[in-house]
Amino acid sequence: MIDDFADDILAASTERKRLIDIAQKTPAPPSGKAALHAYLDPLLAVDAPLPASTNQGKTALARSYIAGSVGAATSQLDRISRDVDLATIVAQRPGPCPLNTAVTGRIAGKPWREAVDYNETPTLMRHLGTSAFIVCSYLTGMRPGEVLGLRTGCCPDPVPDDDGKIGRHLIRSNEYKTATDEDCNHTSAGIERDFPWVAITPVANAIPVLERMVPDGHLLFDYRAHNLANSRSSTGSLKANGLGVRIEDFIAWANTEAVRHQLPNETIPNDPHGKIGTARFRESLGWHIARRPNGLVALAIQYGHMRTPVSGGYGSRGRGGIHELIDIETARAVADTVADLHDDLESGGGVSGPAARRAINAAAAAPRFVGAIITAITARRLLANEDAMLYDNPNALLLCHYKRERALCHCDGIKDTPTLDHCVPGCGNIVKTDQPRGPIAPPRRPSQPTVRPRSWSARRPVARQRRQATRIRRYPRPHPHHPEHNSEVDAG
Repeated sequence: MIDDFADDILAASTERKRLIDIAQKTPAPPSGKAALHAYLDPLLAVDAPLPASTNQGKTALARSYIAGSVGAATSQLDRISRDVDLATIVAQRPGPCPLNTAVTGRIAGKPWREAVDYNETPTLMRHLGTSAFIVCSYLTGMRPGEVLGLRTGCCPDPVPDDDGKIGRHLIRSNEYKTATDEDCNHTSAGIERDFPWVAITPVANAIPVLERMVPDGHLLFDYRAHNLANSRSSTGSLKANGLGVRIEDFIAWANTEAVRHQLPNETIPNDPHGKIGTARFRESLGWHIARRPNGLVALAIQYGHMRTPVSGGYGSRGRGGIHELIDIETARAVADTVADLHDDLESGGGVSGPAARRAINAAAAAPRFVGAIITAITARRLLANEDAMLYDNPNALLLCHYKRERALCHCDGIKDTPTLDHCVPGCGNIVKTDQPRGPIAPPRRPSQPTVRPRSWSARRPVARQRRQATRIRRYPRPHPHHPEHNSEVDAG
């Protein structure tokens, strides 16, 4: 939406405003009546549809569109409409209102519209703003209120340093939840964060689009700018509850577009947990960082695993904010892994590898996690207990019972968590099980054929898979011939 359709939608919105200004603010010129007859008479002669709009559920003549298109005033059009009874004609033969703007966006290689319609422009602007909110909310870790509090100029282009290296985009924003003045009283207007948010490329692209939608110096989600079809007077930013409704409307619109362009596989399925809302984006960010090593999703590719550019950038603020959320999701992931191993062992499974005995001892504690509510405090306590830290590595088909002093995945010093996309054969933290851990789902079939040369697309994935297979073959291999079970550890 942001990358492909923003230019088309913003151009259509500008043209729509121009036509409205001409129709409503231009004095009735002498040439206006003649221009209107030159536009309407050919359509009426052949019984062609007339440009129509919907007003309170009723079909009506698109007065501003027609008058603005020919440079006339709406008062002149109203006189012709009464003389010819255009209201009755347009109710019988309603037609579109295509705008004279370029269409550059593509869906599946084809133009997404023949022309953007005058009437759908406010709706498209609404969806454009919603999609920008989703991008900013999901890919930064901001709370909804923090995203809605952003203003124009919050994410300037990075300035090259003395060596000519361009750094990351940074977002300057206010914080509200913990904002207090010098007397420790809560400040509802918020205070600027001591440290900026890290903005990856999709966010850095979305913010300039929002800046084109609102006046300079205003909130990026200014209520008036984002409610083109609503004349109700209001100030400030959009509300989180209202954005929840907009998100559901955006999903419905996206599914309609997918069906319209014959791409049923691109529809967004119903969420079994209910409506998306605004708070779940931030929670999903923490979930993916904690549970998706080695870039299984684009988020992990950009951020790395857990304590890397995004989460590390927030570390200097203390353990609050996104770090708290990541701790909770990491603790939940560890609890799930320990519980799964406990169930495997209880059903007669075995483990092997240098850390097998430690893993069995950790699995014995699994019942303590059942039904437990993990908060930020309990998560920190769990993460501080090395004996309980059992990580799942679906890419390497093994578990990691992490001990900092034995880890071989960190060549640049000791860290609090493993780097699961750099597992090293022979590491003293490796645990192998009877069952493959978290099978990797097959790649999704693309809607369009890949445009890269066949030799490239066939050679690169195969080479990568062969390197992965070679690395896995070098892992310790006493299992499954001599697996350890609960009874062996208990007897020892």
